[in-house]
Order: sequence, then C-alpha cells, then structure tokens
Amino acid sequence: MPRVDFYRLTRDPVERVLPVIAARILGAGDRLLIVAAPAMQRQAIDEALWTLTPASFLPHGAAGSPDEAIEPILIAGTLDPAPPNHARLIALADGEWRDAALGFDRAFLLFDNSRIDDARATWRTLSAREDVDNRFWKQDDRGRWSEGP
Repeated sequence: MPRVDFYRLTRDPVERVLPVIAARILGAGDRLLIVAAPAMQRQAIDEALWTLTPASFLPHGAAGSPDEAIEPILIAGTLDPAPPNHARLIALADGEWRDAALGFDRAFLLFDNSRIDDARATWRTLSAREDVDNRFWKQDDRGRWSEGP
C-alpha cells in the first residue's frame, strides 16, 4: 500500500524542507526522485541540496544527465514511473499531485498556501481509497513537524 505524506509549508519554503527529508531518506539507504515542473524551482532545489548545511552535501543529479542512473537523488521536471535511479520514494516539490506517484512506495506532496485547495481535493480523493495510507504533517512556529490535521 503506498503512503502519501502531505507537507503543508507554512513557515519554510520547499528548498529548506526538502533537504531535511532527503537526508533522512539517504540515511535509511533509500533513493529519491524529486519532481518539480518549474526549471527555476529545480535549480533552487539543486542549490539547496549542495549548500543548505555547510557540513553536508546530499549527492544528487538531474534527470537526463549521464550519471542519472547512479544518483541517489534525482531531480526531474516530469514524473517517470520507472526513474533511472530506481527510486521507490518520490517528492512532488511543486505541490502538484500526479496520480503516477501512487506507483512508488511513498510519496511526499509538499505544498504551500497557494496550492492548499488542490492539496485538500487530493486528500479527499485519496482518503476515499482503501489502498492508500495518507498522512498530514504541519510545521509549528519553531520549525518542528508534527503529524495531525
């Protein structure tokens, strides 16, 4: 059963939240596909994975690059249901839900207030299904995440 984690970004932008999630994924030995349609957002995510924490670099690359198959984190503009890096986890960094994400073991839908209505509609649709495990995460004023409505 795929799991979908909804992350409502009320305090920090995706470029600050995603590297933390990605670090945990890599720490567990998994691979990640990050999808963001806007090229500028992909570039910002790429830079954040290089520089967010000065002491750590999260190995990653862009879809279509020569080394895409060996990258533990692959950044793409579109969702490939069989990504070259064989990721089983996907982060939809642009806040746009794509049904093909249910083909992964776990999907992270990161959205801000500009996409709240879309996220709510997706939540309702997926909640009606018995074959999807939905989780909702919210951030407090201090930047900590907790599960809840």
